[in-house]
Amino acid sequence: MMRDDATAETNDSKRRLEEAYRSERPQFLARMRAAGRSLEEAEDLVHDVYAEISGRLHLVGQIQNLPAWINSMFRRRMIDLWRHEKARTASGEVQVAEETLREIISEVGLDPLDQHVRQSLTEALNDAIRALPKEQRAVVEAQVFGGKTFRQIAEATGESIDALTARKRYAVAKLSRALRHWIEE
Repeated sequence: MMRDDATAETNDSKRRLEEAYRSERPQFLARMRAAGRSLEEAEDLVHDVYAEISGRLHLVGQIQNLPAWINSMFRRRMIDLWRHEKARTASGEVQVAEETLREIISEVGLDPLDQHVRQSLTEALNDAIRALPKEQRAVVEAQVFGGKTFRQIAEATGESIDALTARKRYAVAKLSRALRHWIEE
């Protein structure tokens, strides 16, 4: 009998969470889009919040105002994201578009079509990827070579999207340092 009560409570919590997801998701996506995020980034953040809540399903039954609780979790995630970006900007890290990279390479006098430059760059990049820690390398390879999204990788590995994005961020920073070293040589 106690097991049936627990199952009923879990099912009720799942139902409440699904209802909250359907009703609140459009507002959360709109807030992220208004904050300048792409639709994919917004969907990933919303998915992360709901995945975290799913992991705490046992608490959902005790929460009277579930949308407000979800909203507070979402707000904290947005603040964390903003703080992370502020720290990256303060440290001098920038996102460089592919077009800008081509322009820089052209200005330096490196012809990306030059077989030697391409081969050396490919070797340096492959060496740098091989030198990454296993978890970081797996994320980079799955995205770059496998064409997978964070959501697909998370579903396949059971890892959180936050963990995967952090691993990729660290990997990109390490690859960037390795390629800067290659350029300086």
